[in-house]
Amino acid sequence: MSRLIIRKVAVLGAGVMGAQIAAHCANASVPVILFDLPKEGDPNAIAKKAVDGLKKLDPAPLATRDRAQFIEVANYGSDLEKLRDCDLIIEAIAEKMEWKLDLYAKVAPFIRPDAIFASNTSGLSINALDQGLPEAMRDRFCGIHFFNPPRYMALVELIPTARTQPAMLDDLEAWLTTRLGKSIVRAKDTPNFVANRVGVFSILAVMHHTARLGLGFDEVDALTGPLIGRPRSATYRTADVVGLDTLAHVVGTMDATLPDDPWHGYYKSPEWLAGLIAKGALGQKTKGGIFRKEGKVINVLDLASGAYRPSAGEVAPEVLAILKNRNPAEKFAQLRASQHPQAQFLWAIFRDVFHYCAFQLGAIADSARDVDFAMRWGFGWQQGPFETWQAAGWQAIANAIKNDIEAGVAMTNAPLPAWVFDGRTGVHTPDGSWSASDATLKPRSTLPVYQRQLFPERVLGEAAPDAGVTLWENDGVRLWNLPAKDARIGIISFKSKMHAVGDEVLDGVLEAIARAERDLDGLVIWHEAPFAVGANLAQVVEACKAGQFDRLEKTVAKFQQASMALKHSAVPTVAAVQGMALGGGCEFVMHATHRVMALESYVGLVEAGVGLIPAGGGCKEFALRAAGFASRAAGGDVFPFIQNMFQTIAMANVSKSALQAVELGFAKESDDILFNANELLHVALARARAIAESGYQPPLVQRAVQVAGRNGIATCEMMLINMKEGGFISEWDYRVARAAATALCGGEVETNAKVSEQWILDVERALFVDLLKTEKTQQRIVHMLETGKPLRN
Repeated sequence: MSRLIIRKVAVLGAGVMGAQIAAHCANASVPVILFDLPKEGDPNAIAKKAVDGLKKLDPAPLATRDRAQFIEVANYGSDLEKLRDCDLIIEAIAEKMEWKLDLYAKVAPFIRPDAIFASNTSGLSINALDQGLPEAMRDRFCGIHFFNPPRYMALVELIPTARTQPAMLDDLEAWLTTRLGKSIVRAKDTPNFVANRVGVFSILAVMHHTARLGLGFDEVDALTGPLIGRPRSATYRTADVVGLDTLAHVVGTMDATLPDDPWHGYYKSPEWLAGLIAKGALGQKTKGGIFRKEGKVINVLDLASGAYRPSAGEVAPEVLAILKNRNPAEKFAQLRASQHPQAQFLWAIFRDVFHYCAFQLGAIADSARDVDFAMRWGFGWQQGPFETWQAAGWQAIANAIKNDIEAGVAMTNAPLPAWVFDGRTGVHTPDGSWSASDATLKPRSTLPVYQRQLFPERVLGEAAPDAGVTLWENDGVRLWNLPAKDARIGIISFKSKMHAVGDEVLDGVLEAIARAERDLDGLVIWHEAPFAVGANLAQVVEACKAGQFDRLEKTVAKFQQASMALKHSAVPTVAAVQGMALGGGCEFVMHATHRVMALESYVGLVEAGVGLIPAGGGCKEFALRAAGFASRAAGGDVFPFIQNMFQTIAMANVSKSALQAVELGFAKESDDILFNANELLHVALARARAIAESGYQPPLVQRAVQVAGRNGIATCEMMLINMKEGGFISEWDYRVARAAATALCGGEVETNAKVSEQWILDVERALFVDLLKTEKTQQRIVHMLETGKPLRN
């Protein structure tokens, strides 16, 4: 497979999707030109406004605010010549066929013969769009359907036309996978493709059964969220987020283009939905739709009265008990048997989605795997529909669906396909997933890019990847390797809940490093997200209640020992980071030889939130870096470099991306940032090997670190006094932040004094334990454990 090089991208259309696709290209350090219609006065006003808007959105489309500088604004009136410099052009204008075809005619003369042209349509026919292109461009045209928001949603559907070059599509899939971090489903050119076809039908089925059983919208959302493995936004809140007009448009596409579909009669917007749209109540973007927030109260539309009432949807205890059953077969049998309307509702929505997916599989997807991954990646389902069916017992569910069809209680009387009853136990097997169109099991893609994913996401029933060889383990840590990849690079994986760092993890890290120094060439810390959520607070509370502060001090000393062992190990240590790396997890990240980070890494020293300061070497590392910066600066003053670090610790700032983690000082410019988290282990192993092969020598422990001392502490304290008097921080926030300042500045020593690393560690540890002994800090820790939120006492 050739390597696709994309040096510049153009995005046509500066609406919500176009601007955010441009932002994600900029995140990936790919320069992008964002086009829109010319305006009088400033011809680029529309595109400029879109780029400015990116900086205000939450969640942020930009990984750091300065990424906006890589987005150039342009217009179709005077800037089309700029398209000649672009290797990939993505059209992302409104979903109107005639508008898209008009734009294609306008831009086609300016697109290079070797460039890729793609439409980000969510459901229009790619082959019909192809008709608006010159013959010479058609083999490099395809659909490229991003999901909103493009930075965070993994799914991209790639849709070829009858004439799209297969090799070009393979190259584009590889580029999207690694460079933009996307998970790809190859879709057929059918209305709404795979995820929206199934997802929108699922919403329509929910709406149908909501009305049939007389349930409230809030009641349904309580049922169709995390309790059944769906996102917290459930169904009706999701509709509000997507936009009720957008949902109606997608439903309309299905109505207009699928006249022979057995479910065609349901492809209509309910009257209440059409009524909300007519009034301009379109959901989140208009501050109200099905749900509406008034002050702090969330209200929901009540269909019976036509008015809004406080949202208070609850799940009946007997239904909740069924949903908590961990045996899927028993759970579905109980839902079918229950006479409670909520249980009947849940069985009905599952039954009809199973029925729909089985009937439509051959028409909409290459295999059942594509359907399940599309719903996971595009709609946030924990399991796809076929996985859920298979887990619940394939034949039992199939027979139940068949009985309901024959009884006339399913949404249509279309029969299940014959293959459903051929004696199978599911559609996913170690040999592949079922393709209804080809009547065979199909294995995963063999594109070389997927060799970088050592532990890819799998569907239920799929063959498990190589689990590696365990070299040693205790209750907190497993040390293992992958002989087929590199037998002499060890992998440390934490086994604790949320990968919290307690005594068993610390003991395991120290032992693993000792074994690596003796027997291996390098170490990688890797496990699925989160990387680590910090110290095991439950252990801390238990010791505090028992008054075991000597034990706690020894644990902190052990934490410092583990951090220093990571940094000064005789073999290189690489932290492979994804998700949260907080508190002690952040300190491990900071002490590793090198970091390989997924873009979506949220890193921070958050100890202030529980009334503590970093004491696993985090303050020490910041002090070292400040001294290093000062030694290369005019005047050699340390404090200017301490100031931002102090604010980062005192405010418990957490990076909103790996790029921002570098800005905040938790990672280095030389570290690797990957956009596809599934590639972390592959790259981390390679990086550890490369560092080892380069003749690695660990850094020496420093004995003369210049610190800011008393003057630095006093300057930090002045900032804190202003914040306290302004009501921005509490008295206890002040106390905690002053302790952080003391540790960062090297303790109560003379300004610009030189101290050892161990001195700073001792200061950290003493301040940490002093805070632990206080009632207010203990209150903060307990509150965090009980609520998951910081207490500002």
